[in-house]
Amino acid sequence: MAVPDRQIRARHSADTITVYQAYSPQIALPAVAAGRFVAPFKRDRMTWIKPSFRWMMYRCGWGTKPGQERILSIDITRQGFEWALARACLSHYDRAVHGDRATWSQHLKTSPVRVQWDPERTLRLDPLPYRSLQVGLAGEAVDRYVDEWIVAVTDVTPTVHHIRDLLRADDARAAAAHLPVEAAYPLPARIGDRLGVSPDGTGDPASGR
Repeated sequence: MAVPDRQIRARHSADTITVYQAYSPQIALPAVAAGRFVAPFKRDRMTWIKPSFRWMMYRCGWGTKPGQERILSIDITRQGFEWALARACLSHYDRAVHGDRATWSQHLKTSPVRVQWDPERTLRLDPLPYRSLQVGLAGEAVDRYVDEWIVAVTDVTPTVHHIRDLLRADDARAAAAHLPVEAAYPLPARIGDRLGVSPDGTGDPASGR
């Protein structure tokens, strides 16, 4: 079955969804110890969360890029995730989603959440013909993320390094076995429409909640 062009795929349970971020050890290690983000994490900067593990690996180069050496797996509440998406604005104007460019521009200025759709990645980090969601949190959204939504913070850097080493050894099958299982997220249709989610990409087409 073909994957919809715009679909949120993630590891999720009945109550939580897993997102990924990569930071320097100076930020990541205190966060793991505290179970939430603490200083020197800065709340006044936009922070991007990624439901796609492979896209996170593309972004951080399997933990090799400066300032992105530690990869965190963060379980947050689905209620919080959907709060963010319900208030999000696309980073780029989309005629199919926005009535006009002026309306989009005003929404972009006032929204505490931005989203963008970027090409999903293969295990070798090559682009795929469908997209993955990135979510940028600012202002109130960052505060809610840190103070209310986070359920658990786990350092998955050792797993990332193991997968990277298997790929370097040309053992893609063994590497793939260590990937988290991600499935279509059952996003309510009323939220999916405002984000340009493909009509068959909600994971729960009948949902109207």
